[in-house]
Amino acid sequence: MIRRHALLPLILAPLVLAAPLAGQSSVSAAPDGMMQPGVSAELARRRAATLRDVRYGLELDVTAADSAPGRVRVGFVRAAEAGDLILDFRGPALGAVSVNDVPVADAEWRNGHLRIPAARLRAGENTVTAAFTARIAPAGASIIRADDTADGSRYLYTLLVPADANQLFPSFDQPDLKARFRVTITAPAGWKVLANGPGSPEPDGAVRRWTFAETEPISTYLAAFAAGPWRTWTSDDDGLPITLYARASRAGEVDADTLMQANRRAVRWLEGYFGVPFPFAKFDMLLAPAFPFGGMEHVGAVFYNESQFVFREAPTLNQQIGRKSTIYHEVAHQWFGDLVTMRWFDDLWLKEGFSTYMAARIQDELDPGSEAWKSFYLRNKPLAYATDQTSGTTPVWQDLPNLDLAKSNYGPIVYNKAPAILKQLNFMVGDSAFQAGLTVFLKRHAYGNATWRDLLAAVQETSGVPLEQFGEQYILRAGMPVVETRVEVRDGRIRGLTLHQRPARDLAGDPGGWWPGRVLVRLAYGGRRDTVIPVAFTGAVTEVREAAGLPAPEYVWSNEGDYGYGLFLLDSASARHVAQKVGSEPDGLRRAMLWGALWDEVREGRMDPAAFAATVLRDLPAETDEQIAGLNMGRAWTAIATYLPEARGAALSAQWERLLLARTADSRLGYGARKASLDWLAGTARTDEGRAVLREYLAGTRTFDGAAVRQPTRWSIVERLVSLGEREPARLISAEAARDTSAESPRRAFVAQAAVPSAASKAELFGRFLDDPALNEEWVTAAAGTFNVPSQADLTLPFLRRSLDRLVWIRDNRRIFFLPRWISSFVGGQSSPEALAVVDRYLAENPDLPLDVRRKLLQSRDELERTVRIRAAAQQSR
Repeated sequence: MIRRHALLPLILAPLVLAAPLAGQSSVSAAPDGMMQPGVSAELARRRAATLRDVRYGLELDVTAADSAPGRVRVGFVRAAEAGDLILDFRGPALGAVSVNDVPVADAEWRNGHLRIPAARLRAGENTVTAAFTARIAPAGASIIRADDTADGSRYLYTLLVPADANQLFPSFDQPDLKARFRVTITAPAGWKVLANGPGSPEPDGAVRRWTFAETEPISTYLAAFAAGPWRTWTSDDDGLPITLYARASRAGEVDADTLMQANRRAVRWLEGYFGVPFPFAKFDMLLAPAFPFGGMEHVGAVFYNESQFVFREAPTLNQQIGRKSTIYHEVAHQWFGDLVTMRWFDDLWLKEGFSTYMAARIQDELDPGSEAWKSFYLRNKPLAYATDQTSGTTPVWQDLPNLDLAKSNYGPIVYNKAPAILKQLNFMVGDSAFQAGLTVFLKRHAYGNATWRDLLAAVQETSGVPLEQFGEQYILRAGMPVVETRVEVRDGRIRGLTLHQRPARDLAGDPGGWWPGRVLVRLAYGGRRDTVIPVAFTGAVTEVREAAGLPAPEYVWSNEGDYGYGLFLLDSASARHVAQKVGSEPDGLRRAMLWGALWDEVREGRMDPAAFAATVLRDLPAETDEQIAGLNMGRAWTAIATYLPEARGAALSAQWERLLLARTADSRLGYGARKASLDWLAGTARTDEGRAVLREYLAGTRTFDGAAVRQPTRWSIVERLVSLGEREPARLISAEAARDTSAESPRRAFVAQAAVPSAASKAELFGRFLDDPALNEEWVTAAAGTFNVPSQADLTLPFLRRSLDRLVWIRDNRRIFFLPRWISSFVGGQSSPEALAVVDRYLAENPDLPLDVRRKLLQSRDELERTVRIRAAAQQSR
């Protein structure tokens, strides 16, 4: 193992160490363009065509707090005349480099690449060995450090997706150069270390050396390790050993048996569905503190977000579904993403969309009665539709010239639209053909790479259904259809029923055409059985011939079962009926979708926000479905506090608060529905009476479920009171921090501080958000939300332009999801024409803004424009 003191003198970028040795030529040198920052598609294609059988022997010493010295030995087979070899490395320091055990003095380290002249290499097998140092830090590093304030422990974990493996060690950092990894980690005594393969430590000593078995071929972004004084639980009930890792200070809160069983059941179900055994040597799971997103599917070592998996109070149904959905999603990745990996990150949807879709299928099978497809609709469709209607939307397949830009491909199109179109594809070809196609795909490309065309080819092969138009319209085309239902009635009978498609937005470069697909159209009757008609789209206008002559229905719903992807709008007569009767619809999925259709009426400017809020307030007392109630409470609050002008919204606030308070004590409701009402009250109360109720909860003079409220509800109340201008906010926050002695307390105190309605406090925090190296990224994204609470829009408006000025820096220096969360916090916290003008001015003054950043900003910008438009119309209709 190379220790820090043994590292050879470091190479300083961008120096060329020496000229080529005499008599040696570099005529096959790689084009200089391939040495530009990032991993270009051109470089990736060249390497994939000339290299194979890659192996990494990686050694790291993580005993220091801020850096990890290491050594990597890269083995590979190289084609003749392959030219110069380019590896990727953008860590802080690079030491001695050798090729085939011969020191190299004329390597070049520049722009995050290590170039080795072709003259130093041979055709066939080669090895490159390099010493290096990697950073350890709370943010911006390849090895994330989480310091536990509860017991002083230090925990480390890697997060290399999508292109940060080369920040950790010299590598060929592209998904289609899969490699076998053999990892050795030296860590402090008393620590436990996990990696992709099975491993074990040497005997006790001042430090311990952990050696891990060589893995199957995996992509670099899927490599991982974690180290720290973890508490572990192990289960091997049916021959699949599972070890769960969590930090020691939270061990008492971890329901380990439940988590391990959920992962195990998902693995076994997927083995049966895919017809492919679990493809790796072991399965571990880590609850990672301050993890910046829900989970990460590293081969054999899935990392989960600790705060979303450890419940400090009894969880609601939504929290339980969210946790299970994340588990099912990440387990599905072991096949879709890990066993078969997209060739390039332009096909990111191929793993993310499939894992979300398969998570719903797992839930449907393993949790009968859970209404999995209702959850699927509620958790995916609204977000997908909202994004796909903007000018910042993208195709599902997203062109990617450089892997450095891959972070921008993550978002609702990949995570929410893609699974929705997969549901449509499944419906088009049938369950058995779809399942058979996935089996063919996985077996054909096992431990390799594939593209979306390979997937559709497999499904077309097993189904016999032509899928070229499906690929062109749903995968390669940006945007979505709006499907309008038009019903002609004469003498009480349907004379004509047609479905009309149009693009939700005119987009530059749109090739046009109509979206194919199959849907179910429901004709709903009060006094007779409903009629459901299967319909295949045949063009921009599709006639539903089977409806002609049938009695006029009470309403028509043209996406029964949620198989279609598009904004399905009600005709005017149906909209009126649905608004009157939606709460009495007994089917959960249909009721959820009809509520969604009414919300679309609001967002399309066809229904007054106050009318929608009144409809929700009317039906909410009888709504026992926790998921539907939760989403409708969110929509009603958006209507009241965002879409309505201040005076009109304030008039509904007292009624809103009284209704929420009544639901918290309604014995007809389950715990989760009552708790969700308390959560909404804690997050939205703004009248004097509402604030008084929140103070009573904090003081313990008002109880919930017969007991004083616990964390994290108490922190939510503190944040709300602080945001509303409670006196002495610092004292309120410090008192709660003293009361909460858990490891979560410092984070929640920081988030609450961001809500203080003070220009000085806002300025101080804004200065820290991006420039304080001690701040974890997840703390910042959480605090950005309370910083931008909509009621403080006037106070935060001066920070809007400053937040936009940092967008490119954020893209280049922060992890996936940070950029869209930052934008949605700062732009989404505004609702005024003045804020819209700030965003538009920024866009006009920055015509060369990178396209990926521009698109992310346009998604939030268009949502702000919609808000301004709805508010203006609501002002006129008061």
